[in-house]
Amino acid sequence: MAEEKPSFTVSDRRKFTLEGELRDEAAPSSETSQASTPDAPFTPAAAPAVPAPGPRLVTPPTIPATGTAALDEEEPLPEPTAEESAEQHSAYQASSQHLDSMLRQANPGMGPSAEVTMEHVIQSIYISAIMAMGAATEPGQKPRIDIVGARQSVDMLGVLQEKTKGNLTEKEQRLLQNALFELRMMFLEITNAITQQAQNPPKGKK
Repeated sequence: MAEEKPSFTVSDRRKFTLEGELRDEAAPSSETSQASTPDAPFTPAAAPAVPAPGPRLVTPPTIPATGTAALDEEEPLPEPTAEESAEQHSAYQASSQHLDSMLRQANPGMGPSAEVTMEHVIQSIYISAIMAMGAATEPGQKPRIDIVGARQSVDMLGVLQEKTKGNLTEKEQRLLQNALFELRMMFLEITNAITQQAQNPPKGKK
């Protein structure tokens, strides 16, 4: 007796062939197999789509820039608006007045706070320079000189003179010029002494 062999059609739903070519979805495969019942045809789940072989574009990860190039390409700081600057100035003035009020309460004989002027700026940088050149050394002690720090302070006064040219009073200009002259003379004396000491070291310290 011949055995009845129900058959059903299996459709290959993969979009690509094993060779990587795109299948024609309108032409299902007509493979025949034995299984299941004829009343409810069995359809296997579609296999996951396999991408066609070939080169793929890979986006490389972004590496943060470092070193000098990063500093050169650094974006400028955002500039505050006129309204923000005005509010900040007003808040600063109010805070300063509150500080003065607290100081006067603690020191009843204290006079009004002195206004910062251009002369104060020049004197502050001048004092920093002479301190770095050993002017504050106590008698009997060896001077401690920061020649690099001294040079920076002298250069700061030089920048100040250049940038304020034409905007200073005669008194301010004279003070700045005299401060620069004295500091540069002191700097030359110290550097000359350092050079001579290097060329003629004390005996036994060559």
